Amino acid sequence: MRLVFAGTPEFARSALEQLHAAGHSIALVLTQPDRPAGRGMKLQASAVKQFALEHGLPLAQPQGLRLDGKYAQDAAAARQAIADARADAMVVVAYGLILPQWVLDSMAGPGQWGCLNIHGSVLPRWRGAAPIHRAIEAGDPDTGVTIMQMDAGLDTGAMLLQERVAIDPLDTTATLHDRLAALGARLVVQVLADPTAWVARPQPEQGVTYAHKIDKSEAAIDWRLDAPQIARRVRAFDPFPGATARIAGETLKVWGAHAPSEPAPASGAAPGTVLRADAQGIEVQTGSGVLRLDVLQRPGAKRLVAAEFLRGFALLPGMAFDLPDADSLSD
Repeated sequence: MRLVFAGTPEFARSALEQLHAAGHSIALVLTQPDRPAGRGMKLQASAVKQFALEHGLPLAQPQGLRLDGKYAQDAAAARQAIADARADAMVVVAYGLILPQWVLDSMAGPGQWGCLNIHGSVLPRWRGAAPIHRAIEAGDPDTGVTIMQMDAGLDTGAMLLQERVAIDPLDTTATLHDRLAALGARLVVQVLADPTAWVARPQPEQGVTYAHKIDKSEAAIDWRLDAPQIARRVRAFDPFPGATARIAGETLKVWGAHAPSEPAPASGAAPGTVLRADAQGIEVQTGSGVLRLDVLQRPGAKRLVAAEFLRGFALLPGMAFDLPDADSLSD
């Protein structure tokens, strides 16, 4: 089958790799323009672009797709490239640009199978930009991948195939991302092996939630929350933006934390107060319960388990982590 593929990050590259390996003809790859990254802020190609270049696939990087928008010239060139590709279908995975109606229409002709999207949740749960992060943050017991036919709405299209996976209590966004990326790649190859075998079904009207984009302002730990909720946020924000905690004038990254299963006796301490800091661990009072910090990082240093971290940072019982200002917290 001849395909147009639209995607940008590593999650999308997994699908492109598997579609290519399955023998589909990738007639055109659309991906985001190169972005500054790293300490030197040099322009860096997306994971999808890197794969396309390695395999000599036709590539386009429009800055926008609206024919009446700021990048109308880019959009017009992309429209021509899509038309020239004469594709049977388009596969869209974490592309980063909203597809205007003209893109959807370009795959709606006789013999075409439309625009198929790989979405990292069991729709209609977690429509939107950050379904993996939000599933972990919310404490969902499982999540999954949905292959759907795209329409003009935000992740509202009819579903072709779904599969669930359990969320492990130790999963971070990074680890869950990798499992879902592999699953999504397998499922889309399965669908495109014989599109006639799948019946599109509308999404349920009940249970719709939205996974809003992760903002850096969410990184600061609010110690007034309960311990399990903070622990989930730490895992959800790994690797981006990374949970932060400020104490003694220094902002630390917290990469691992958990709420001990055995309940601690009430300390009477204010949220954010360090209750214990020794080789056995770092324990902090929260709004409800105690949080044990397992892995921390100072600016410019590497991640360290708590016992090693304490050898280079004087963290003592009675000290208190700063509470973020109310206006700095995400809604």
